[in-house]
Amino acid sequence: MDISEVARRTGVPSSTLRFYEKKGLITATSPAGERRRFAPDVLDQLALIALGQAGGLSLDEIGAMLSPAGAPKVDRKVLSAKADEINATIKRLRAMSEGLRHAAECPAANHAQCPTFQRLLKVAAAGRLRQRKAAGNLTGWGG
Repeated sequence: MDISEVARRTGVPSSTLRFYEKKGLITATSPAGERRRFAPDVLDQLALIALGQAGGLSLDEIGAMLSPAGAPKVDRKVLSAKADEINATIKRLRAMSEGLRHAAECPAANHAQCPTFQRLLKVAAAGRLRQRKAAGNLTGWGG
C-alpha cells in the first residue's frame, strides 16, 4: 500500500508517516528513492503508536516497544508507571475540580471567611500544588 493510501486510511499525514519512518517506528517495503510503500501491518503499527500517544507515552518509549517485525515488545514497567502517573493526574484534577466547585457554591458571604477556601489559598501560596502533583494528594479540600 503506498503512502497516500496509508495516510487516507489512517488519517495520519504523509509527513508524519515519513517522520515515523525516520524514527524507526514504521518501515517502508519499497527501495530507497522510490515512492514509499508499506505492508498492510503498518496499519496495526500506527494504531499502536496512536494508542501509546493517547496514553501519554513518548515516541521514544513507543519505539522501544515496537520490533522491526511489527510485534509489540510491551514494557510492563513503563506501562505501569504511566498508568500510575495518569491516576495521580486524575486525583489531582478531581481535587482541583472539587475545590473550584466548593469555591463556586460556598455559602459564605465572602470567600475570605470560608475556611476551606483559605486552606486552598495556603496550599497554593506554599507551592504545594506543584509538589503534590506527582503524589496526587491534595488534602484539605472539601466542605
